[in-house]
Amino acid sequence: MVRELDGAVVLITGIMASGKSTVAQLLAERLPRAVHLRGDLFRRMIVSGRAEMTPEADAEAVAQLRLRYQASASVADLYAQAGWTVIVQDVILGEHLNEYLAALRSRPLYLVVLVPDAQAVAAREAARAKTGYGAWAVEALDDALRHQTPRRGLWLDTTHQTPDQSVRAILADLEKARIEG
Repeated sequence: MVRELDGAVVLITGIMASGKSTVAQLLAERLPRAVHLRGDLFRRMIVSGRAEMTPEADAEAVAQLRLRYQASASVADLYAQAGWTVIVQDVILGEHLNEYLAALRSRPLYLVVLVPDAQAVAAREAARAKTGYGAWAVEALDDALRHQTPRRGLWLDTTHQTPDQSVRAILADLEKARIEG
């Protein structure tokens, strides 16, 4: 199963503190030639003039978010075309998910959506050193994920899983994660 990931892109998304970074890193470490592409890196590259995404985001914030997604999709394609397995990790929800998947040209393409329950996410957020929520409420972002995000790929409830168990579940159900077209 690992061989079929050569030159593939695996997108791991979910809300903040859902385990994306940890799961993406562990998955990349299990593969012989892999890149862990952190989408937030592209946001942090903007030194001045950055417009942060908030629940009431303005047009500039949404434009910057789309630019970030375009940049990470382009970089993912470059690495995949060179034979690397690319594990992309970012918060990509709602209407943006289909746009992002369409921007990726590399195949095979896999989508994994981590969906631990809101209480587990809140506990994880409280326990970690970095904070991601700011103006966001865990429940509101969880609701957007569950009710506004297209049901594509593998949706994985990681509420009671360790990161290692999540990686094993992804590899076991990889075919459910495949995106066609």
